[in-house]
Formats: sequence, C-alpha cells, structure tokens
Amino acid sequence: MPPTEPGALRERLRRTLRDALRARDAVAAGALRSAIAAIDNAEAVPALGRSTRPLGAVGLGATEVRRRELDAEEMVRIVRSEAADRMAAAAQYERLGQIDAAARMRSSAELLAAIVDAS
Repeated sequence: MPPTEPGALRERLRRTLRDALRARDAVAAGALRSAIAAIDNAEAVPALGRSTRPLGAVGLGATEVRRRELDAEEMVRIVRSEAADRMAAAAQYERLGQIDAAARMRSSAELLAAIVDAS
C-alpha cells in the first residue's frame, strides 16, 4: 500500500539510512542511498540543450529550475524497481557462483521491499 503523502516514503528511507549508518551496516546504507538517489534523479528536470548565449546563463538564479514533484505511487514504483534490480543482480551473482555477493544483494532488495510495504 503506497504512503498517503509523497514525502512519507522518502522520510522513512532517510530515517532507515541514518539507523543503518549508526549500525555501520554498509549493505543497507548502500541500498538506501541508491533508492534515495533514484528518487532524486527522477525529480530532476531534463536539460533542454545548450544555451544560445555565448557565456551561458548569467545572473543569480538564472539557471534555477523547479524540480518535478513525484507522487507517492511514483516513489513506490522507483523503490520497487531498485529492489527488483537488486534481486536480478543477486540471481546473476548466484549463477556466477558468488554466493556472498548474491546474499548481500538479496538482503538489500528485501530491505527496500520491506520499507515500501511498511509505508
């Protein structure tokens, strides 16, 4: 079930990241940073191309553009996609015989899925 407020999932990810950092859990911290970055990247406004001005944009705030605002469903989709990518990577690691790496990837995917499901 998606969170009712778009910022609720992001806040839960950040709180969990803070806890993972305090616990020195590198696997969880990496997964959480990746999910937060994926949300941030999705909010970025696409570049429209090069400026026609010879010096580019000039002046305070000349290059500032308001970021996109994602709704709760979009954020959930992004985090679920991150978890799915990590599960696919875990399967690939297993096929290559890298059991430890597969376990780390699977653990991080399960963490992201649990956060989305709890939100």
